[in-house]
Amino acid sequence: MKRYAVKVLTEGKHKFYYILDNETYDVVLYPSKYLKHKIEENRSPNTVRRIAFALCYYMEYLDQQEVELEDVSEMVYEDQNKHFVQFLYWLLEGNHVASNRKESTGKGTCNAYLKDVFGFFLFMADSGRAKPLQILSYNQITVANAAGVKRTIRAKSFKGYFKPKDRNVRAAEEVEIVEVLQACTNSRDQLLLLMIAETGFRIGEILGVDYTRDIDYQRKTVRVYFRDDNDNNARAKNAEYRKARVSDETFEFLLEYMNEYRKLLQHQTLLFINIAGDTAGKPMIVESVYDMLKRMEKKTGFKLTPHMLRRYFAVSRRKADWKLELISQALGHKHLDTTVKYLGILDDQLMEASREFYERHSDRYGIKKLL
Repeated sequence: MKRYAVKVLTEGKHKFYYILDNETYDVVLYPSKYLKHKIEENRSPNTVRRIAFALCYYMEYLDQQEVELEDVSEMVYEDQNKHFVQFLYWLLEGNHVASNRKESTGKGTCNAYLKDVFGFFLFMADSGRAKPLQILSYNQITVANAAGVKRTIRAKSFKGYFKPKDRNVRAAEEVEIVEVLQACTNSRDQLLLLMIAETGFRIGEILGVDYTRDIDYQRKTVRVYFRDDNDNNARAKNAEYRKARVSDETFEFLLEYMNEYRKLLQHQTLLFINIAGDTAGKPMIVESVYDMLKRMEKKTGFKLTPHMLRRYFAVSRRKADWKLELISQALGHKHLDTTVKYLGILDDQLMEASREFYERHSDRYGIKKLL
């Protein structure tokens, strides 16, 4: 049995994670305090859960290496770097899971766990409980260009992360969406797919739509609103607010859906619910959406995911000449380069766009007069 375990305490609709030492039955104090801190920061339950397991795995690694948590921040740079690189490989080989289900862990997942551990060490340093890690210190260099303008270059010291594979998720095709819509056996599933395709909302955002507060029935708009108390744990990713308009046809379909399932909907306020079985009327959860899409894949041969539908939204708006900034805002991206990746704007497309630009705006700087 592993020495450390992630435990969860549920109070009402809130989940509180902590790390338990299975040998002493004590709560591991500082990692558990950090998890409480992340909850107080309004991080999503899924994010806090991932951080909890990352810290649990790291405590297990320390135990196997016979190293105390406090000793890590006292290490010299070279030893710290070696320590965390070895932790990455320890994760990659699957040493953090039970021996009967041991398997290789993806490099991107390993990197994410290490970043969570680094976040914990930063918390420890900020609260005065440990020295800052040397491998997280910033190298800062001030340089001047030919014109004498100075700029400061900063770079994190740690370079040991694995190079993860590119997340090559393609956008859904319109023909695929139509086929899957026709294969759906109920209006709830059809409405769910339509609304993701027309709003670009994340699956957690769609499942968190409150039909009493988040829908403007006059303007035919749906909004994303951050809540951390939904019964199905659905919530906006970045504690943000934004809204989207759906087509007239989809809005009419939404009203038909609400009328069809009005007796079930009246028991709570979330738009998407379970419509059959013992949980009928309960809010729909993310796992149910993926189960439904797997069934549709078996029926149609087309694989769809909520992420593919978000990319479909981005690509179709780009083809309709929406500005990148507008698409980025609609998707709820913090950075424009994320939107560029969504759209799959490749180097050759950028080069072609540049060529066309200079053809239209040749000799912008009067270069011919300089020759």
